[in-house]
Amino acid sequence: MNDRLEQQIAFCREIDKEKLILRQTLLSNGAQREDDAQHAWHMAIMTLLLSEYANEKIDVLKTISMLLIHDLVEIDAGDTFAYDEEAKKSQRERELKAADRIFGLLPKDQGEKFRALWDEFEAGETPEAKFAHTMDNIQPAMLNAATGGKLWEARGVRLSQILKRNEATGAGSKKLWQYSLENFIMKNAEAGKIIDDTGKEA
Repeated sequence: MNDRLEQQIAFCREIDKEKLILRQTLLSNGAQREDDAQHAWHMAIMTLLLSEYANEKIDVLKTISMLLIHDLVEIDAGDTFAYDEEAKKSQRERELKAADRIFGLLPKDQGEKFRALWDEFEAGETPEAKFAHTMDNIQPAMLNAATGGKLWEARGVRLSQILKRNEATGAGSKKLWQYSLENFIMKNAEAGKIIDDTGKEA
């Protein structure tokens, strides 16, 4: 029992490092970058509030669990900017290696459970994984919009890039994707904060 507890505490200590992984998204104050732990917490609360809009009935606790652990691999792999095509080429390999190490710190039964949840999120096929991906895409869009599209504008992000990244966002919640598209994305495209290279309305 002591060995099991030692492993669990070691894992808890290790994942504190998630607080050090800065994402590309700014907080709503427009001055500080969000870290991975803040991102996970925010999506967990959002899921509690917004799960009623899921396309299919979901297990809320399972979805929240998935969201709380899905970015732990970035402790080793680092955050990959959504529109950095070069970094995305090695992302999967880096994250698989990180998943092996980080979830391997846990007792075998818990390590396998966490790894299965992470794999399920990555596959994006179950109702819970689909809704988790919806949260993972809508939350940063909401923060980008809250800062007046500050980083979208600074980085010259194109509407076609955002739409491609969000191709499956509606699979978890059509209602939330439509809201995000109309209120977070298109309003910033119309304001010139996002480069509209689509040649037509989305």
